[in-house]
Amino acid sequence: MSFLPPITNLQAFEAVARRRSFALAALELHLTASAVSHQVARLETQLGVRLFERSAHGVRISVAGEQYLARVAGAISAISSATDDLRQGVTNSLYLHSAPSIAVLWLMPRISDFTSTHPEILLNLSAAHTHSDFALGQADIDIRYGVPNWPGLEIEPLFDERVLPLASPKFIQRHRLRRLEGLLDVPLIQSAVSVVQWPDWFARFCNSPPPDRYALRFDRAQMSIEAATQGLGVTLESAKIAAGHIADRKLKPVFGWDQSITVQAHFAVYPARHGRRPAVAAFLEWLRQQTTKPE
Repeated sequence: MSFLPPITNLQAFEAVARRRSFALAALELHLTASAVSHQVARLETQLGVRLFERSAHGVRISVAGEQYLARVAGAISAISSATDDLRQGVTNSLYLHSAPSIAVLWLMPRISDFTSTHPEILLNLSAAHTHSDFALGQADIDIRYGVPNWPGLEIEPLFDERVLPLASPKFIQRHRLRRLEGLLDVPLIQSAVSVVQWPDWFARFCNSPPPDRYALRFDRAQMSIEAATQGLGVTLESAKIAAGHIADRKLKPVFGWDQSITVQAHFAVYPARHGRRPAVAAFLEWLRQQTTKPE
């Protein structure tokens, strides 16, 4: 049987790693700093690895500690959540993980419909660029963004989305953007994680090569969309994710809807066994209804 460290030692490690302080971790765990330090030291002895670098200036997690934290933090959270549910008598909980931008811009405006339709289901939502690890019990369903290469999992595309240049109406008017080549004379915003990049768009629609550099670069679509809303430049983003901004006339397609690249990039991902759970099946059915509704 594989060795499993005591959960108290793992909790102490996770708290110190997250708070970057033995004293703050001790307050959170209702222990003394000395007790937390001893628990972490015992874990380091059990693993044969130094998890933290201690100095007069404080505590800093080691490379090995960072790697270990990435693997165990989700498992500790899952155990804690399952324990809380059991103690509180919750038997129908659903743990949903999502890419951040779709969670904020597309899912959150709709989620009240699910909670009102299924009041018996306790929904827990987390968001991060990193995918949920189903082996560690971190989520029931993961809404992922990217190229669907996740073997051993059920993968459902959510919708087709058009990726196209978007900017605020005032920005378009101020810069008199009428020709595609005009994009070379204005600030362009790069969304670093997008499956469609500016070179892809220029290759499809414009005879001119793309610029060598961009005015702004973000790792979240939400930030790129917000920057364009504030008139900081033109962003290349999904009209589906930016639908609220477009409906509110904060953004508009710079050259109309024809200059767009259609992709499938958002997916509901889950192990087949999860799909048999009533709460998961209910959410998936609701998700399918939402993605087929006309805008």
